[in-house]
Amino acid sequence: MSAEQLASHLGDLDKADMRAGLETLQSHYQGRGVELVQRGGRWHFETAPDMAHLLRREKEQVRRLSRAATEVLAIIAYHEPVSRAEIESIRGVQTSSGTLDVLMEAGWIRLAGRREVPGRPVIYATTPEFLDHFGLASRRDLPGIDELRAAGLLDPVDEAFDEAMGTGSEDSDADEEPEVGAMRTEVDEAAD
Repeated sequence: MSAEQLASHLGDLDKADMRAGLETLQSHYQGRGVELVQRGGRWHFETAPDMAHLLRREKEQVRRLSRAATEVLAIIAYHEPVSRAEIESIRGVQTSSGTLDVLMEAGWIRLAGRREVPGRPVIYATTPEFLDHFGLASRRDLPGIDELRAAGLLDPVDEAFDEAMGTGSEDSDADEEPEVGAMRTEVDEAAD
């Protein structure tokens, strides 16, 4: 529950006092088997990470997301609320409804309403379960572009972009693969 919900449930306590009390409880439980955490503006108790393996009764089934589902989830997380057309515009390809269904079944995205434009497209947003699963307190904790680059996750993208724009290194060998633009031309000529 949020601090505001707890305050109203406990007889309209002062919200500042409620937050201070929650922070005191959080420090009291820190380092114990059960911890009080805040995720997505809501407070709840959860098993401490170092004790979780002792309380599992069933083995979790690991589901790997397809590359398309991972891309769609990232787009929704960074651009929410976002429509399917906006997702397709960012990705540059059509998005299968099955991809969105998989993410909704996992509980990581939800329908967030409809955009007030002609056609009233459905818009999508992430859920508190998304934040909880990835250990984020809020969407502000998502890594920024500098953090992604420092982790080496954007280097191949940057290199491909430089190649596509023709701004790669000038001392390229003849053995190297053709630029993205050149490959598209060859494919287009073959299609004719």
